[in-house]
Amino acid sequence: MFRWAPIAMVRITAFLIIGIVAAIYFPRQLPTSWLPAIIAGLLLVYFGITVIQRKQQFAIPLGFIGLLAVGLLGYQLVTIRTAAMHPAHFMHSSDAIHYYVAVVRSVPIEKNRSWKVEADIKAIKSDQWKRSEGKVLLYVAKDSISLSWKFGDQIMVRGAPVQLSGPSNPGEFDYKRFLSFQNIYHQQFIRPNQVQWLSTAERKGFIFYSHQLRAWATAQINVYVHDPQARAIASALVLGVTDDLDDELLNAYAASGAMHVLAVSGLHVGIIYALLLFLLKPFSKFRGSVWLIAGVSLICLWGFAFVTGLTPSVLRAVTMFSFVALARPFAQRTNIYNTLAASAFALLLYNPYLIMSVGFQLSYLAVLGIVYLQRPIYNLWDVKTRVGDWVWQITCVSLAAQIATFSLGLLYFHQFPVYFLVSNLFVIPLSTAVLLAGIVLLSLSFIPVLAALLGKLLSVLIYLLNQTVFLTEQLPYSLISDVYITTLQCWLLMGVCLGVLWIFEWKSLYSLYGAVVCGVLFSIGQWKHYDLAVKQEQWIVYAVNGHRAMDFISDRQTFFVADSALLADAKKIRFHIRPNRLIHGVRQIQSDTVLSHKTTGLHVTLWHHRLIVHICRANETLPPMANADYVLVSHNAFDYKNIRKEQIGMIVLDGSNTRNYCNKLIKFANQNQIPIHSVLHQGAFILTESK
Repeated sequence: MFRWAPIAMVRITAFLIIGIVAAIYFPRQLPTSWLPAIIAGLLLVYFGITVIQRKQQFAIPLGFIGLLAVGLLGYQLVTIRTAAMHPAHFMHSSDAIHYYVAVVRSVPIEKNRSWKVEADIKAIKSDQWKRSEGKVLLYVAKDSISLSWKFGDQIMVRGAPVQLSGPSNPGEFDYKRFLSFQNIYHQQFIRPNQVQWLSTAERKGFIFYSHQLRAWATAQINVYVHDPQARAIASALVLGVTDDLDDELLNAYAASGAMHVLAVSGLHVGIIYALLLFLLKPFSKFRGSVWLIAGVSLICLWGFAFVTGLTPSVLRAVTMFSFVALARPFAQRTNIYNTLAASAFALLLYNPYLIMSVGFQLSYLAVLGIVYLQRPIYNLWDVKTRVGDWVWQITCVSLAAQIATFSLGLLYFHQFPVYFLVSNLFVIPLSTAVLLAGIVLLSLSFIPVLAALLGKLLSVLIYLLNQTVFLTEQLPYSLISDVYITTLQCWLLMGVCLGVLWIFEWKSLYSLYGAVVCGVLFSIGQWKHYDLAVKQEQWIVYAVNGHRAMDFISDRQTFFVADSALLADAKKIRFHIRPNRLIHGVRQIQSDTVLSHKTTGLHVTLWHHRLIVHICRANETLPPMANADYVLVSHNAFDYKNIRKEQIGMIVLDGSNTRNYCNKLIKFANQNQIPIHSVLHQGAFILTESK
């Protein structure tokens, strides 16, 4: 009978990942048209040698040949799954696109001034209509209307999609790269009169009905949970709908180490699977019960995924636990590492770009951490009482998951919740109760009286959950924030953690040496970063559309000059400006509240012997005898027609100017041979000085 080698799937999945990562970071380095033939040849050699070795008494190493084929398969998968490489993609059209027909592929998400929708293009019109393909992100202006499109609806749009641009400010989240992993390279901002609804879905498949069911479930929660904050938490925890979560709530959950409960993922699916095993335990006495339990578990898990809209995070978690459920009948012939590797292998075969998903990385690392570390940590202390043992088990699970994901959390979120052990003692049981109460509420929603009672119970549970989170956030030093590390340093931190763990497991000096080497290299990286970035003094004009914003950074402090609207917009500051401050280790921020209200339109600053003149009121110009190293222009304010080019070293246009004004001033500057930098066209303007 077929038996897996101890960690065969781990090795196979590891080489698949190596091939995928190589294709993502080094595309077009291999002859992709020849790869299928090369892979097939390697597999033929592999199986041919296997047959020969059975007949003759000599050994030829086979492992590397097979694993090389798997690695090349990973490389080829990325090529196949990259829509930009398909000749039929609309980006390869040589003619201008005037109209296109697309199919809605997401539920419209409400933004401040628009509706965000993902769509698949099916046909484009230049001189005539022709079939095409490719995804586009649509932003439909609200104009006091509610967008009622459903998954699968066909629409016709006037105009052409615009290619996404990369980050405009240092350290800013690369939204273009993020969307490219979903094969989205273009977007379009449209008015309602630019789009025409054509028809409903031609074929209503699983995803259509899943979205309909999710909409129904959201409506039921809205009916029976009346408090807006409780309703937002219930929708997020039970269905994965996070649209209504406010920033204050998100910050509190992040600071307490409870952010993981707000995204339906491995924790929620694991809870449901554990509950199923508990409820089905009485059937374990019967013959063949392992297959019955596995079958019921699969039906329930995929049913839950269907209700939540078959979102990627839920599909990932359900696939992982489906492999775990199927592996239980083979308990004597498999191990959990092979099972997890097999689930990752299947997911990556379906979508190799999942390897770049933060959720995918955190989910598998957390589960591996729990599998590898939870039992050894638990065995360190023998708790006699039942309640104490239960508390210790939750603590061990939280600690194991946190150790495994610690370095990734610093890399992606730049913070560490100090009291995660304390908060999770309450957050995990309460979130479990909320999840189960929400599922029961949806199951019994056809009985209004019971549903109303469950809605009140759900509100109480969520109130207790929120209070736990808020109390934890208010504890002193609850969050270590503004931590900046590079990807290499993240790997080195993982090396330190593994080295320390292996010291205790293997009692080996080599593990100690490895941990020390990784720690030293990490420290060298920090010193180098401090010398190259933190010690620098910087004047930066940020690219923030519609706003003026600049920092004068020195000695971990910054003087921030911005308009009052941006000073009040914490979300824009966090997205556009905070990443650069993280890189430079800024700890103190002095915001400009004086210049924002000055009546004069000219502000003069002397920075490292450079004269910076900031013009921010309409129709201002330089005094006839003035000479400036840099003229910073805001709000289309500079009257540039009567100046001498000798007066200006360089013109800098910030984000508050209109693009049309910038185009005119760029043309004028080029004609007069005046250096010019527009942040709307070229990204942030940066001037640095080393101390």
